[in-house]
Amino acid sequence: MPASAGTTEIPRTAATGTTADPAADPSATDEPGGARRLLIQRGLFDGPSPLVPEDLYSVVERGNARRERGRVVLTPDSLLTTNAYFGRVHATYWQRWTDVTELQVSLVVSGSGRIRVMASDTNRIPRIAAAQDVSEANAVTLRFDVKLDRFMDGGGLWLELSTGGDELTVSDVRWSVAEVAAPRPASMVICTFNRVDDCLNTLEALADDPGALAAIRTVYVVDQGSDPVESRPRFETVAARFGDQLVYIRQPNLGGAGGFTRGLFEVAGGADANADTVFMDDDVLLEPEILIRLTAFANRTRNPMIVGGQMLNLLHPSRLHISAEYAVPEKLLAGQPVEDGMHDAMLLGVDEEGLPHVVERRVDTEYNGWWSCLIPAEVVRQIGYPLPMFFQWDDVEYGYRARAHNIPTVSLPGAAVWHADFGWKDWDEWHRYFNIRNAMVTAALHTGFSTRTVGRQLTQMLGQYLVGMQYGLAATLLQAVEDFLRGPEIMADGSAAAAAEIRRIRAQYPETKMHPVGDVEQDFRDLQVVRPVGPPGLPRATWLKRAAYLALDRAKGRTGYVTAGDAHWWHTSTFSKAYVTDMSEGGVRIRTRDRALAAELAKRGARTLRRLQKEAPSVVESYRAAMPELTSRENWARLYGVDEQA
Repeated sequence: MPASAGTTEIPRTAATGTTADPAADPSATDEPGGARRLLIQRGLFDGPSPLVPEDLYSVVERGNARRERGRVVLTPDSLLTTNAYFGRVHATYWQRWTDVTELQVSLVVSGSGRIRVMASDTNRIPRIAAAQDVSEANAVTLRFDVKLDRFMDGGGLWLELSTGGDELTVSDVRWSVAEVAAPRPASMVICTFNRVDDCLNTLEALADDPGALAAIRTVYVVDQGSDPVESRPRFETVAARFGDQLVYIRQPNLGGAGGFTRGLFEVAGGADANADTVFMDDDVLLEPEILIRLTAFANRTRNPMIVGGQMLNLLHPSRLHISAEYAVPEKLLAGQPVEDGMHDAMLLGVDEEGLPHVVERRVDTEYNGWWSCLIPAEVVRQIGYPLPMFFQWDDVEYGYRARAHNIPTVSLPGAAVWHADFGWKDWDEWHRYFNIRNAMVTAALHTGFSTRTVGRQLTQMLGQYLVGMQYGLAATLLQAVEDFLRGPEIMADGSAAAAAEIRRIRAQYPETKMHPVGDVEQDFRDLQVVRPVGPPGLPRATWLKRAAYLALDRAKGRTGYVTAGDAHWWHTSTFSKAYVTDMSEGGVRIRTRDRALAAELAKRGARTLRRLQKEAPSVVESYRAAMPELTSRENWARLYGVDEQA
């Protein structure tokens, strides 16, 4: 492969109108007179924050290397690979979903050493796709073209850099493809609610990376909180860095569904009506590179499709939450890992075979969470806007609605943000109302809605909550079912009233509140940890036994302290009072047996579930009939108080 130095014309970015270097323009060419190329991925050797492991980007396998964001310096006798989550190009997804047949990687090298472009397949066996030795180079640009033809079921591309007796510096690594005739523009929406510092941190991270920001036309911040982002002096400073590229909107709290949909609403009604929209949570540690990778992929897909980013855990940043997921709406289950996918997976180190923990096999997802997700304009025009569900299952429902219209979703590896670990959020919270209610709405819209399956699942959940002394959670479930049976009118206000009402209801149940352990400890012997003997071999028989204990007001133990990981119904139900660690590990919940309350909730549950069996068919039809109106632009304009006739 011949080397070339050359000079480069400095382009102007479409997003900001300001002069930028070639690496800051996603469609810039780095060769004089050459065709413009679409930047799909930058070669990064370190993360955007010292809070994240650099081995997610590049790994020093021998010797030493100084890893920086866009540059690496290898000392003599060293070996570095970018065969890491963010460092590799996940070629299998490009071959499956795009019309790209060839990738190019360019890089600037100084010093002496060997550069290899490596490839792998679904069996995780590496091979050399291209290679070049350099000797005493001085800022020389190398380019390698690689066929995208052997990655259908899995595999990726990455760089391997090595030195002998001299030092080697590599920088400005750019993976690119041929640019389409009319690149798709994109805008971004950040939905925020009383997370001012998190939102400002996300905006600052984006402003600090002009290369990533150049992939976006407009950044919308939809603020639904009572503590507005604009009230902070830091906001004025950050906003000035964006200029006209930032649009700040205040509106009443309509949940994540209302906040994200506002972004779609503004894009579709503005000058960039054909732009894609990237959803971004406010409480993430942003990897700005995700904007380049999502928008580039969307530009080259054979047909418009939803392009989802993946989620890494914020508290455990080397762990991938899930690589592909599906839902079972009739069983009220979301976030189920697709077979052969990765779930809560370690991305560092090597396995028992000495191979790195990378996303190798391609797996197909059925929807993508809205921690970060790109929605093409054509999808909105074809299937409408999201449902005004407030939050929970809004992303699931939209993904399945798209599938029903032959629009797939991809969860793109290597395009990710760090988001608060789901495993550290307690199940017994007010938003569980929306989880249950909206799962039922999704089942009504996208399944045959078997009343037997749905009813059995609800009965099992209710019974476990009652014996486990989670009376507030039982009331939450029943309120969700009863509101579902009211029909689509429950979303007439964007579900804002339901959010307030479920908080009021739950406040009546003491065990829904978390307490600092120092506020509840009177006799330390009451807070001795009691471990379970193990899961029941016959769960139904065990539940019947626990229900009998409840009816007779008997218990194996008077009090017991239960760790968060052991807080199963079949364990907590053995006590008259259980001190249970909240999943956040920030305090404890106190569950106290109350036979009268359990009986009252059980009777209410029996009535509600009988209603479900009787009324469900007609209720399901009402949701299906209301879908076009609920997801229309006119309905969202009404909810936002926007007069589009003016």
